Amino acid sequence: MEYLKFAIDYGVMGLLFAMSIISCGLFVERIVFYKALNVTSYKTKKSLEIALSNHLTTIATITSNAPYIGLLGTVLAIMLTFTNMSEQSIETSKIMSSLALALKTTAVGLVVAILSMVFNNILVRYSERFLAVFDEEI
Repeated sequence: MEYLKFAIDYGVMGLLFAMSIISCGLFVERIVFYKALNVTSYKTKKSLEIALSNHLTTIATITSNAPYIGLLGTVLAIMLTFTNMSEQSIETSKIMSSLALALKTTAVGLVVAILSMVFNNILVRYSERFLAVFDEEI
């Protein structure tokens, strides 16, 4: 069962960590793009909208899937707990460490989702403002 603990620790937690890095990186890239954006350089509203919404889908996908990945880690850790309980004499320390691992994956999944949701909301608001400015310019 050590492979399951390894998979949870490095697989699920690693995936959540990678998702948070991707989300943060895309957020910074979009902010830098928005700061340098000149609305008047776009000929149509559709071309501006495409440029503004680039990478927002990826951030939204991370937002919606991070809790599920955290939940997957929780389910796997609970399975590990039950397996430890059935195979060995009940050692409180092993049970508690498995349950702590379950709660850790849930918490990290929620943190990644909340952070990505904040990033997405900020970027969508920037996009809406730039589109409004474009409408007024024309």
